[in-house]
Amino acid sequence: MGRMSENPTGDALPEYAERVLDVAELIPPGRVMTYGDIAEWLGDGGPRQVGRVMALYGGAVPWWRVVRADGALLPGHELRALNHYREENTPLREAPGNADSHVPRLDMRRARWDGVAAGAAGGGAGGPGADGVGGAHT
Repeated sequence: MGRMSENPTGDALPEYAERVLDVAELIPPGRVMTYGDIAEWLGDGGPRQVGRVMALYGGAVPWWRVVRADGALLPGHELRALNHYREENTPLREAPGNADSHVPRLDMRRARWDGVAAGAAGGGAGGPGADGVGGAHT
């Protein structure tokens, strides 16, 4: 889908990174999965491993659709992500009036993708959670 199987140094991507990026490409516009959801979908690794892959190689995929479980926008990339979310009509919640930042958060209840809604073939044990709904990962 437009992503090359190489990193910026020209070396082949690690197999786990390829798998993480493949899942990130499945997430439909306007929806998100958490780092933990992707690890659960793959049946391998955890939120930190997925986060590391996204930090190193995520620029080749819709990185803004892979998020923290609390709905906070990626530090340092809030405005770029927010532009994507608004363009894709991703559900957002306005920041509370007493918050230090006025940057909205993702409305995780409405934006979280279960991995099956678009009829995509799942990995691991059929997607996040036994019932197809992602758990509360960080």
